[in-house]
Amino acid sequence: MMGTTIWAWVAFNLFVVALLALDLGVLHRKEREIKVGEALWLSLLYIVLALLFGAGVFWTSGKQAGVEFLTGYFIEKSLSVDNIFVIVLTFNYFAVPSQYQHRVLFWGILGALIMRGILIFAGVQLIDNFTWMALVFGAFLIATGVKMLVVADAKPDIDNNVVLRFLRQRLRVTEGYEGKRFFVRRDGLLYATPLFLVLMLVEFTDLVFAVDSIPAIIAISKDPFIIYTANVFAILGLRALYFALAAIVPRFIYLKYALSLVLIVVGGKMIANYFYGEKFIPTEWALVITAVLIGGSIALSVLRTRGAGPAEPVALPRGWIPGSPRRTNAKSGKE
Repeated sequence: MMGTTIWAWVAFNLFVVALLALDLGVLHRKEREIKVGEALWLSLLYIVLALLFGAGVFWTSGKQAGVEFLTGYFIEKSLSVDNIFVIVLTFNYFAVPSQYQHRVLFWGILGALIMRGILIFAGVQLIDNFTWMALVFGAFLIATGVKMLVVADAKPDIDNNVVLRFLRQRLRVTEGYEGKRFFVRRDGLLYATPLFLVLMLVEFTDLVFAVDSIPAIIAISKDPFIIYTANVFAILGLRALYFALAAIVPRFIYLKYALSLVLIVVGGKMIANYFYGEKFIPTEWALVITAVLIGGSIALSVLRTRGAGPAEPVALPRGWIPGSPRRTNAKSGKE
């Protein structure tokens, strides 16, 4: 698909715009709480659309392109669950009313699509012009995977998040929410609302996570159209996936470890294929390994927490929120 025409790009982006317009203008025109059942059906719809698109790639461009799309989509979809961990922590910290969460996620995802589009084209250009960048990206993925393993059980100190500190020092911020608004005027002065702070933290988080995930999919495919479409389908379904999984995602206690290992495996594939040829570690292997790690971690997590319920709630997810140091005990200096 390296020779994808401009019309394919235009058609796909028009399709994305139509989905976003349908979501915001029809399905969620009014601010309301998104029910789990509705979120599950919407999440399933986005998955089916991605699989249908993948089938189209198989049909029009062959097996290799199709496997690359499905592998890239599955990796990006798996890594997007890490975003959900952070969103759960952020929404709980700010006590975001359920009826306004969809608004934050909609604009957050719109910004994510733009940022990822820029990063994808930059990453592909770097690989095309400097083949040794594959080594840099591979080492970066391995280092990121190791870092995620180290901080998987950490408690983030959101109070001292650098993004929140920066915004609070430079903006007037209202004490409470002002409905669904991000900004309000009082006595002629412009104030940001806590909802805007939440949006900025969500956007910053996705930017940082995109720096990890884009090299991961570039390790699978060098085709900008495959990379872009796989990312877009994964991100489009993130909002619905959040509302479907927010209540149970804390139970996936082993998932962060699996995601870390996925990054390490993909980084290793990138480096090995640079030295021994593109087919040394086939894309199919990456797909199988990713499926086993993610599926196995979820199954083990569910078994490990199967007794949790209202009388024994599962703790909020831990992990790394970009810009947030680890929470430490003031007396001992320990976490």
